[in-house]
Amino acid sequence: MMRLNPILSQKIIKTLLWILTGSTIGILFFIIIYIFIKGLPQLSWTFLSTNPVDMGRSGGILATIVSTVYLIGIALFFATPLGLGTAIYLTEYTREGLITKIIRFGTESLAGIPSIILGLFGFAIFVIAFGWGWSLLSGGLTLSAMLLPTIIRTSEESILSVPQEYREVAFSLGVGKWKTITRVVLPAALPGIVTGIVLSIARSVGETAVIIFTAGSSLRFPSSIFESGRTLAVHFYILAREGISMPMAYGTAAILVLLILIINISAYMTMRFLMKRYS
Repeated sequence: MMRLNPILSQKIIKTLLWILTGSTIGILFFIIIYIFIKGLPQLSWTFLSTNPVDMGRSGGILATIVSTVYLIGIALFFATPLGLGTAIYLTEYTREGLITKIIRFGTESLAGIPSIILGLFGFAIFVIAFGWGWSLLSGGLTLSAMLLPTIIRTSEESILSVPQEYREVAFSLGVGKWKTITRVVLPAALPGIVTGIVLSIARSVGETAVIIFTAGSSLRFPSSIFESGRTLAVHFYILAREGISMPMAYGTAAILVLLILIINISAYMTMRFLMKRYS
């Protein structure tokens, strides 16, 4: 059987990998450029600072921006302490055993649940059983359940990456366990934790199924978390699906893409800054 020259085979594999990588990047740039070509001409101060009019055919997207910020804030308010606390317990307060396996299995199962199922759960519990109706609070609490696996896994990996010597030195100086965690471990793990939280925001920005079932799709400017609201992603989905106004839909999509790009770049810069600060 004929064998390829090792140098030639290495060049072929390297070329193939470059082609695959370039294709992935090309698809990304194609999507971004296409959305920007269609959506950027629609952007203006009026578009960003006024509420939708006539079901979104005219006006702007201010109400949807405010609803998006409300939902992300509520979701992070509940998901961040729960996720970080779970990660600390798994890494610092328990050994590998049945309990940790059950918790990790539950976290992985939660991560694999389709968003529409979480939406139905939120609808049944928060909207119907608790009587909160379609509201930003119902949507935010349901969204927090979807973000929990991401925050738990990223926080756990970040805490585990902190060298064990840091803990041993703190204990040798008579520092208690909780102070060691808060003063030594968490600051060292902070870059990864913050990055995971910021990236979870990027995921929540583009969510639709969970929001439609729990927060509704009202175009009114929300004055409290107990009112219904429509996020940017839901607004784009409804405008495009119903064919209400494709120019407005593309404008909303351009804002979504810009927002996600800003969040991802911010996550990268924040991680670099914190790594330099706590290195």
